[in-house]
Amino acid sequence: MSYILQTSRLTKTIGGKDLVKDVDIHIQKGEIYGFLGPNGAGKTTVMKMITNLWKPTEGEIEIFGKKLTPQSYEVLRRMGSIIEFPAFYEHMSGYENLRLHTEYMGYYHHGSIEKALEMLGLANDAAKPVKQYSLGMKERLGIARASLCRPELLILDEPTNGLDPAGMKQIRNLLKMLCTEYGTTIMVSSHILSEIENIADTVGVIHHGRMRKEIGMKEIAQMSMSYIELSVTQLEKAAYVMSEKLNLANFKVMDDGRIRVYDSRVSAQDISKQLALADVPVLTIGRQAETLEDYFMKLTAEVDE
Repeated sequence: MSYILQTSRLTKTIGGKDLVKDVDIHIQKGEIYGFLGPNGAGKTTVMKMITNLWKPTEGEIEIFGKKLTPQSYEVLRRMGSIIEFPAFYEHMSGYENLRLHTEYMGYYHHGSIEKALEMLGLANDAAKPVKQYSLGMKERLGIARASLCRPELLILDEPTNGLDPAGMKQIRNLLKMLCTEYGTTIMVSSHILSEIENIADTVGVIHHGRMRKEIGMKEIAQMSMSYIELSVTQLEKAAYVMSEKLNLANFKVMDDGRIRVYDSRVSAQDISKQLALADVPVLTIGRQAETLEDYFMKLTAEVDE
């Protein structure tokens, strides 16, 4: 299978410390690739190397079928990116900053700047100097600039930082539109799992500088295990009822007063009935399904143990 972006044993070492080590990434054309990891996991380091801001200590990066080198100017022209916090000429307006970017990129399409500002909800603030923009507005202006020239590959490092829920939804919808309508391949990093779960086709999980897993969201959904989750006030007594009265072995007692029952032979009604007979109050009960967060927590927990 050919990939629009792939890395092989990508490593960055500074001061004798490996920031990331042997990271292999495989991104297919036209997909949204969610790059997941806690703060400090190495996401930004990898993205800086992909965009040629940092040079790898070891390993290779291949983009559009070509090895990335310090002279890969044409390859980089086909990309858009935001790494860490976007920087602008603060005394210039949002519109002027975008116009300067199109001139730098040699991209001249009538109405493209206006359309980008409109899509990001900045049309009414286009004439304001950027120094008057809020943090969220600057983040949206950065995304407008990164996507303005219709890049084939878009690299976004935590693009929803500083945004309220409405702003997050707006960015989510924009990324989906760029992918489906323009065929843009997108690599987006985040530590907010729900944001990635809502848009990604594939996720890569990095933890402590090492790639833990690459997996398609469809595969996660197929392997997802449903379970009954209940909240009780008497954990030990409830666990006794599960084991002795219901003859269950496949259940897990959580630290916060919840119990997850993975045995498909028992219903929520059966559990409620037996707990009621044992005078164990049930606060909540219902069937759940594992989420991307559950999967992520399993992967990172295995490493930390």
